[in-house]
Amino acid sequence: MTGLHSEYRSRPEHLALKRGAVDFSDDAGVAAIMKLVGNAELPPVAETADDPFVGITTDGQPLTGLFTLADEGAPTEKATHRARRYLDQLTTAQQTLGALPIDATEWRMWSNAFLTFPEHGLLLQELPGTARDAALSVIEASISPAGYERLRDAMRLNAELGKLVGTYPDTLTEYCYWFTLFGEPSLDQPWGWQLAGHHIDLHAVFVGGQLVLTPAFLGVEFGGDAVFADHRHRAREFMDSLTAPQRDRALLYGSMLSAELPPELAGIVDGRHRAGAGRDNRVLSYTGLSGDELTPGQRELLLSLTDPYLESLPPEPRTHRRNQVERFLDDTHLGWIGTWDAGAPFYYRVHSPVVLIEYDNHAGIFLDNDEPEPYHVHTIVRTPNGGDYGKDLLRQHYAHQHPGT
Repeated sequence: MTGLHSEYRSRPEHLALKRGAVDFSDDAGVAAIMKLVGNAELPPVAETADDPFVGITTDGQPLTGLFTLADEGAPTEKATHRARRYLDQLTTAQQTLGALPIDATEWRMWSNAFLTFPEHGLLLQELPGTARDAALSVIEASISPAGYERLRDAMRLNAELGKLVGTYPDTLTEYCYWFTLFGEPSLDQPWGWQLAGHHIDLHAVFVGGQLVLTPAFLGVEFGGDAVFADHRHRAREFMDSLTAPQRDRALLYGSMLSAELPPELAGIVDGRHRAGAGRDNRVLSYTGLSGDELTPGQRELLLSLTDPYLESLPPEPRTHRRNQVERFLDDTHLGWIGTWDAGAPFYYRVHSPVVLIEYDNHAGIFLDNDEPEPYHVHTIVRTPNGGDYGKDLLRQHYAHQHPGT
């Protein structure tokens, strides 16, 4: 990516504000935004954060032996240096708020939309410029240049959305994101960070030379057809490669219209997503077309479809992660909702023992589209079977350091 296309830097002419759903003179906050989402079910974040962590599974029992400790070339030294420099920019009080223990419950307290639980970490837009730049430099040192650019595009589009709707001046901004460090930045002891806010929730965990970047949520309410063009193109290319019987097996529902979907797949908050905020322990069966039913060429297209979702990893960790995904390609399932016509909204899920990817187009929250449109995008990446938040690697790390305990 080379930055946002010019036509997405300002209000697209074909979009309009949602009217009648909210009094835009109201103060920003949960009460006002709730008028936009009505009686929609909210993610059970606070209700589930203290539950014993299992991870996404197909039957409630995580598979074992999928993840192993290794040096995968993560940029741990560079990120650690940047994180220490960031902490040096903070006051003692800010350090207390902005740096939590590695095992803090707050890892699991994040939401795409708005907080229904006490915030944690430090809000970027409330930090002095030097401290904010230092926080962003930690993220930049941890992920790939392409991943950082896409992240910053989403942040800038959040501000563009604020200008478009002309309200929520304290929340629809470029820097209304909470940044939290977990653990003490170290070359050999686990630590990580979380960036959380509207349309962005990214978790980074360093365990020696390894890096885990899930759960990851990234989205935009407009500009999605530019920011996520590669995600869409590769998915449609894969679907176009299928035979009619294969498409029938991949297709879960042929329509994205809310009236033609089950209620649990038509909500305005989660949409079709099954693995969003508050769903760390979701039991989710495989569904759709499996990799062992594909030709060699189709298998390559399926693997290629996952590449944009691995792009935020630095080069060496990305290679290791891609090889891991490829090893389980036979057990990878793709399910699709909607059509794959050019310009059509759609949903797809790629699910294997080691990766869960969801791409979804949504109805409007601040804009007036009552049904999903391609310019409103939500994406989620998970590491099933206990891999999210680096949990399985952390378990192995501590077991290795303290055997028998």
